[in-house]
This record gives sequence, C-alpha cells and structure tokens, in this order.
Amino acid sequence: MASGEEDGTVDDKENNNKKKTKSALATAWLTFYNIAMTAGWLVLAIAMARFYIQKGSTKGLYRSIARTLKFFQTFALVEVGHCAIGIVRTSVIVTGVQVCSRIFMVWFITNSIRQIQNEESVILFLVVWTLTEITRYSYYTFKLLHHLPYFIKWARYNLFIILYPLGVIGELLTIYAALPVVRRTGMYSMRLPNKYNVSFDYYYCLIIAMLSYIPLFPQLYFHMLRQRRRVLHGEVIVEKDD
Repeated sequence: MASGEEDGTVDDKENNNKKKTKSALATAWLTFYNIAMTAGWLVLAIAMARFYIQKGSTKGLYRSIARTLKFFQTFALVEVGHCAIGIVRTSVIVTGVQVCSRIFMVWFITNSIRQIQNEESVILFLVVWTLTEITRYSYYTFKLLHHLPYFIKWARYNLFIILYPLGVIGELLTIYAALPVVRRTGMYSMRLPNKYNVSFDYYYCLIIAMLSYIPLFPQLYFHMLRQRRRVLHGEVIVEKDD
C-alpha cells in the first residue's frame, strides 16, 4: 500500500510540473504575442500620423498602410486558436466573429474596392481600430506582466464607450459606399447559368452583413459595459455560460 501511495504522489507531482510548464509556456507566448501586436498597431498609428502631417490630407492614406494593416489584422486569427485550445478563457464564437468581421472589412471590402479607399468612413474606422487595439493589447501585456497601470485599465474600459459606436458607424458607412460599386461591377458574384449551377450576389451579401450589426452590436457593447462594471467597480456579474 505504501508503495502505491508513493507512486500516486510521484504521478501527481509530475502532472503538476507538466501543468506548470504548459502554463509558463502559454504565458510566455501570450506576452510575446501581445507585445508584438501592440508594437504593430503603434507602427500603424505613427504611419498614419506621419502621412497626414506630410500630405495634409487623408487621400492615399489607406494605400500607404494597407500592407501593414492586412498583416496584423489577419494575424489576429491566432486569437481564435488561443480560445480553441483554452489558453485564453474567451468564447471561440465571439472572438471568431469579431476577428473575421475585421478581416472581411479589410480584405473583401476596403482592399478590394479601390474606389472607396479615400472615403472618410475608412479613415474613421482605421483610427478607431488603431486606438482600440493599442489600448487592448497593451492592457493584456501589462496584465500578463503583473504590472498594470491604472490609466491603461481605465482606458481599456472607458474609451470603448465612444470608440466602439464610432467604429461601427465607420464600418457601416464604408460598406454602404461600396454597394453601388459592387452592384455596377458584379464583383465576387456568380450569375446563372454557370457550370457550378450556383448563384451568389455579393451586393445582397453586403446588405445582409450590414443588417447583422443590428443584433450583434448591442450584445457585444452591453457585454463590454458589464465587464466595465465588474473590473472598475467590483460588481459581481452573473452570466450564463456560452
């Protein structure tokens, strides 16, 4: 019996050591990732500010930062993986919707339709995204390092109150500006007859995308408000599991 107990103790120690190692590796990776993303969005912010100072106009701004924007926004897909394997305790679905909607805005709307790249709405959501991401990733970085300045926490849970709606307005106006171009050119659409016997109209796809903001935006916005009350005011929020 004594031998069995000793074997069990050894196994428990080994399991605990493995868990600690995995936890340390996960923390190291998340710290590196958030530092890199903070730096990436800072680079974007500096590039946009420099462009405007030099040119005195936002015309051509998107093209000047497009490559960097596409890289860092697409790389954010890694966050869905973080949720899927459990190193970040966030809903895979919520994270996936947020990340994929951003990628959709970048690749399939703004980047694909050059006629809208100088729209003020594009600059609006770019500025909002940049401020939001610098705040968000720096918050995660300092939290992982166990040295979170209050002003970073304050910014994380207060700036979104204004930035989130502004970002949604910018995105919706950009999609709206794209509609006439998409309808005229028929881009990404498939008309019958064709060898696949499938019909798809990108114009109506964009309209559906705009309509999807109606149920999704309030849910995400009020979720952030609940998080704000919990983090800044210490309120206990009871939520149903996803």
